[in-house]
Amino acid sequence: MTGGSLTAGLQVLALLGSGLTAGVLFAVALSVVPALALMPADRYVYAHQLLGRNWDPTMPVVVLSSTALDAALAIVAPGGATTAVYAVAAVALLGVSTVSHLANVPINRVVKTTDPDGLPPGWRDPRPLWRNWNLLRTGLAVLALLANGLAAVLS
Repeated sequence: MTGGSLTAGLQVLALLGSGLTAGVLFAVALSVVPALALMPADRYVYAHQLLGRNWDPTMPVVVLSSTALDAALAIVAPGGATTAVYAVAAVALLGVSTVSHLANVPINRVVKTTDPDGLPPGWRDPRPLWRNWNLLRTGLAVLALLANGLAAVLS
């Protein structure tokens, strides 16, 4: 495999990874979050527990692998704008991972341990905060996808 075809293969994988990430987060923001927001608290907790079971470890692997691919492409890019655009994609995906790890995942852990049939007195509904963090990661993921698309065009 030549250097050019290796780079092209990495570009395809970076586009695929950032596209999957943006698509999943966009779908969650567009459909799942509004549906959960309309549910009574006990049904929300139950549904959240069911919906969240299969994201780990799939999404962290996709996001972190795509981050690494973009970082590698920034290093091997011919320089200038292409290097900068791949760097933007890598930083945006790192932002997705950081927001997920530091904000959304801790909220998910609390919801996973909550009994939907026995919400404690004074239970603080995490939906608005979780939604806001998800919107931030969605924006970062879309930025990464746009950057990867632009870098592919510039290459």
